Amino acid sequence: MIETEQLLRYWTLPQWQANLLVLMHLVGAGLLGLMLGYERAFHGRAAGMRTYALVCMASTAVIVLLGLPHQWFGGTGAAVVPPLMDPTRVIQGVVTGIGFLCAGVIMREGMNISGLTTAASLWAASAIGILVGMGFYFAAIALTLLCASLMMWGAKLEAALPSHPAIAVQLQGQPGRSFEQAELVAFTGALGYDFAPGSVSIECTNDCQEWRFVCTARRNYRGETLSRFASRLPELPGLAGYRVTHARN
Repeated sequence: MIETEQLLRYWTLPQWQANLLVLMHLVGAGLLGLMLGYERAFHGRAAGMRTYALVCMASTAVIVLLGLPHQWFGGTGAAVVPPLMDPTRVIQGVVTGIGFLCAGVIMREGMNISGLTTAASLWAASAIGILVGMGFYFAAIALTLLCASLMMWGAKLEAALPSHPAIAVQLQGQPGRSFEQAELVAFTGALGYDFAPGSVSIECTNDCQEWRFVCTARRNYRGETLSRFASRLPELPGLAGYRVTHARN
């Protein structure tokens, strides 16, 4: 049977102080999570400010408890005195658990894989929460700013650097039209793209061929990578329809 004295131990001054300390950690972690998640929400991603704040605060809550073992179960006067815990084991559990959440935001549609940046930044949010919980406040703030800066301006830097962006192409031929790989290699090469033979997929329905493959641009055309390719596709004889998308991964 629980005695009144045991219940009152949860409301003593040291317990209030410990709870206030935890609350301050949670508020700080929540603000950093909101800051990091705003970039994802601004770009319409599935994981937004609330998700990042929750990840940060949950990670902080788990870690900060390790620093207050003598306040567990009502303090040192409790019937059960908790042993000291190894924080590395708890951190491992937090990071592993966040990995399942990260896997849920990664989506694949054909040759296009999206959500990798969001998943990586969610994992970073858990690291920020762990830093706050362990008392490394400056490092947590610095990591938040670095991650947010990378997500906001990393794409612009990536677009400015020399690269060979890949595009996924889907071609539908008219009835009876048979495409030849050598023909497509020559056609894409004339447009400034390299045909990837290992990506070819061919399907035929009602005597209509459908080819799917990936091309890599020989240089970075920035915002015109798709448009300059699609604008020349009508020149391909016997083409009934097409679809061109970025082959992100």
